[in-house]
Amino acid sequence: MTENIMEFRHVGKQYDDNVVLRDINFKIEAGKFYTLLGPSGSGKTTILRLIAGFDQPTSGEIYFAGQEINDVPANRRQVNTVFQDYALFPHMNVAENVAFGLQIKGVKKSEIKRRVDEALQLVQLAGYGAREITAMSGGQRQRVAIARAIVNEPQVLLLDEALSALDHKLRVQMQTELRQLQRKLGITFIFVTHDQEEALAMSDQIMIINDGKIQQSGTPVDIYDEPLNHFVADFIGESNIVPGIMKKDYLVAINGQDFKCVDAGMRPNERVEVVIRPEDLDITTVEQGQLVGTVDTQLFRGVDYQITVHDVRDHVWKINSIHKTTVGARVGISFDPEDIHVMRYNETEADFDARLDSYEEGE
Repeated sequence: MTENIMEFRHVGKQYDDNVVLRDINFKIEAGKFYTLLGPSGSGKTTILRLIAGFDQPTSGEIYFAGQEINDVPANRRQVNTVFQDYALFPHMNVAENVAFGLQIKGVKKSEIKRRVDEALQLVQLAGYGAREITAMSGGQRQRVAIARAIVNEPQVLLLDEALSALDHKLRVQMQTELRQLQRKLGITFIFVTHDQEEALAMSDQIMIINDGKIQQSGTPVDIYDEPLNHFVADFIGESNIVPGIMKKDYLVAINGQDFKCVDAGMRPNERVEVVIRPEDLDITTVEQGQLVGTVDTQLFRGVDYQITVHDVRDHVWKINSIHKTTVGARVGISFDPEDIHVMRYNETEADFDARLDSYEEGE
């Protein structure tokens, strides 16, 4: 059984009249890569600051390894943080920056050298100890900041927008390196970002934050394939989101037509929202199409074509296809029941869990 290293219980945070977090509840398992994902101002960095001990919650409790830590100061927590601007000391060389925390703790010089050399080796900077920080590239500075954090052997490593200052190519490279490093170290990483692709690529678990609440948590596949509400569906990847009516279990009406689906547990004839991802739609002949429309635009993106089609009710469908079509052509659109995902309006994760429990009890 996997150990929970951290837990938030009904945590709230506000500054004067500004409520930043609202009744946050989650558990963090040891040895996994977690990502807090959301737009600017959603509350994700505040969660990180509460974990680090830089702020204290207004309400609720935070537990670390089974012990409440609300009042435990930052320097006594088994947590280290890599900041967005790295916060390196420009007057120190690489080794001195990495060793700084150990020196403050009074660790022996021989032990400091061993641990600094080991940390630099882990971040692929072996032999760079004497290099000046001002002579390092952006990617190298990021590695130094990570080495400075892991040299203290924390149980949890916090990363606050740690890749945002890098160009796209280096950022993608560092995503791979960070994931490999986390697996090698076996410690818990909690990563804050507003980049959806970054979160999907790196994480074991994602928590999507908006307006101070956890909108949904789960694996990247769960989040992408089974969004709980409009915000999640729209925030993660591209989506076709249309109104519908849940006629009964496993049958939903879209555009006045009934379609088989794999969702259940809602009220008969309840108004819902339906999500179909662009890559799950296929362009076919008018005769074979479940929906029919006219091609508005077509954009070649190297790996596929990005196509828009408006149907007879003037809803515009986004389609990603490897097959080329013709602007102005009448086409059919087809999809499978598994490609349809039905959402209740504004349903939260807690609401969804309660509905699922009620439905399973009634079966």
